[in-house]
Amino acid sequence: MSGEALLLVQDVWDSDPELFELIQKEKGRQLYGLEMIASENFTSLAVLQCLSSCLHNKYSEGLPGQRYYGGNEYIDEIEILCQKRALEAYRLDPAEWGVNVQPYSGSPANLAVYTAVVEPHGRIMGLDLPDGGHLTHGFMTATKKISATSIFFESMPYKVDPHTGLIDYDMLAQTAKLFKPKLIVAGISCYSRCLDYKRFREIADENGAYLFSDMSHVSGLVAAGIIPSPFEYSDIVSTTTHKTLRGPRAGIIFFRKGVRSVNQAGHKVMYDLESKINQAVFPGLQGGPHNNAIAAIATALLQSMTPEFQTYQQQVVANARQLCEGLQKCGYNIVTGGTDVHLVLVDLRSAGITGARAEKILEDISIACNKNTVPGDKSALNPSGIRLGTPALTTRGLKEQDIDKVVDFIHRGLQLSKEVTKVSGPKLVDFKRVLKEDNTFVQKVHQLREEVEEFSRNFPLPGYPDY
Repeated sequence: MSGEALLLVQDVWDSDPELFELIQKEKGRQLYGLEMIASENFTSLAVLQCLSSCLHNKYSEGLPGQRYYGGNEYIDEIEILCQKRALEAYRLDPAEWGVNVQPYSGSPANLAVYTAVVEPHGRIMGLDLPDGGHLTHGFMTATKKISATSIFFESMPYKVDPHTGLIDYDMLAQTAKLFKPKLIVAGISCYSRCLDYKRFREIADENGAYLFSDMSHVSGLVAAGIIPSPFEYSDIVSTTTHKTLRGPRAGIIFFRKGVRSVNQAGHKVMYDLESKINQAVFPGLQGGPHNNAIAAIATALLQSMTPEFQTYQQQVVANARQLCEGLQKCGYNIVTGGTDVHLVLVDLRSAGITGARAEKILEDISIACNKNTVPGDKSALNPSGIRLGTPALTTRGLKEQDIDKVVDFIHRGLQLSKEVTKVSGPKLVDFKRVLKEDNTFVQKVHQLREEVEEFSRNFPLPGYPDY
């Protein structure tokens, strides 16, 4: 076999052992650690097989039947199958809803929605990032426009009640009357309660605005019928497919079709979202779709319509509630006082711990989470909380009794961070230095990490067995 031919057929562990060693290390981290980042999950083998298939080789700009290149007859069938399953998974009538499955991920999907229906410098309202919203819902600070959403559109956030942590719908209604947004975003990145889509719809109607629901975090729960669906009240719905839905890293946009309203003259006003959104995705913001990801979405959606998936989602919520109750028993404050979904937001201010130090100590003992703002925080760069989620742990088979053990690990890690802080002082750089250099703490971290990893080994990962 010639060198050129060999290059095309070698396994990565033979052709690039340096890279493969890093992949193996990441596989070990996932296997031996506890993944509690609320936006992460472990995909099925079927999803991974689609992602590494020959579908990756094909360019397919345009929609099925309207491609700019030849050779797309089977790609068309795959995308049409994915569209069909997307509507079926969320129990949608194709006469009333359409769907675009080409967005590369959630952020591009959201930008496509704004591009389609909100003119440049048009007005949008989304939940503020420090209150649990997402960057793409319009986040900006007093000195800088952080997200492209706030760069290209005029953004006005709505807030949660600082005492309860719950969305202040009355204040949203008042602010919307003044701001007159073209579009209101009902969506979250770190908010542990179900959204009141009916109230959002009423506020949108009062201001002639589109209601755009970003269900990225909870789309698996919605598909399983575990929590209320945004589709009854929304004009547009977007989602990622890699969080609770447990698919590939990609995005979907659903849009209304048919009659939007009836005007004073009795004439029907029709939705015109289909062409606007499709054209915003391509050619407006993207080139050729990732056909391997579309196939992976399709197989994930098929899985989402099974009884086993519904059981999984029920366990995700049960585990999140067990996590919440366990942390509360340890004395930690949970924002909103509980959870309806897959995540909890822990306010660490009363415990005397910062979010950054909590994230660091938990990472050192092989528990992955992320620091997060809590209501009342002044800076997103120096947050006072951590966000914890249960989708990935539940995929690995953890039940309530296992979550109790996880709570114990978290509590012991956070208590250890307080011990370190007494030595290091308030600066994060000194905290990290003491963790690394103080032999007493090095040993304590090592011992706790070994306990966590020994526990985690009991729960298998889905996917390829060797990498």
